[in-house]
Amino acid sequence: MKRRDSIKNMTLASFGASIFLESCYDISREKIVRSLTRYEYGRTPEEKLYDDKLFEQKFFSNDELLTLDKLCNLIIPPNDFGSIKEAEVVQLIEFMAKDIPSYQEPLRKGLSWTNNESNNRFNNLFIDIPYSSQKEILDEIAYYDPNKNMNDLPEPVQWFNLLRNLTMTGYFTSEVGIKELGYKGNTPNVWDGVPQNVLDQYGLSYDKDWLDKCIDQSKRNDTAIWDKEGNLIS
Repeated sequence: MKRRDSIKNMTLASFGASIFLESCYDISREKIVRSLTRYEYGRTPEEKLYDDKLFEQKFFSNDELLTLDKLCNLIIPPNDFGSIKEAEVVQLIEFMAKDIPSYQEPLRKGLSWTNNESNNRFNNLFIDIPYSSQKEILDEIAYYDPNKNMNDLPEPVQWFNLLRNLTMTGYFTSEVGIKELGYKGNTPNVWDGVPQNVLDQYGLSYDKDWLDKCIDQSKRNDTAIWDKEGNLIS
């Protein structure tokens, strides 16, 4: 491929990335805000101000976001439970890069390395080469000796480890990722009181009024109401 053709392809890819991100992936500030603040509880006013400051910024270029999307989908391909897009992983990585500035240089250098490797080997951008070629590049940096100091490994290996950790974190803390894990958290069970044989053993019994109020499973989702004297009235 001629150098001029390479530049032309990169220009077209950049234009295509912008259209793709705006029309399909929607990596806008509003989307990131919605992704990360849908649950408002537990955030102090100071934290909200700090988050708003980060939401006003944009770190990755559209080209970089498109490459991130491709890489994250290679790390965790779409499955029956969901996808990287549904889990909004790229939005999280964009936010994390602004929240933790030490991530910025390795993430950006890693994306640049990916495209350089792709151009050197296959004369094309990483997002435009076949899956087998993408896998060939990543397989060389995806596996490392866990007994070796991470700081002693080549920078591409360290970058991919960081990206993989962020991808896994983003996916498996999302609704679709938690669903895939099968995690249910604290699930209330049905309790119908102390067994009768135990009550008989100690010569005890329930007061019928309290029994109807406290162990009526048809009201298990109702909010309890108390009067001013502290008596349960519902």
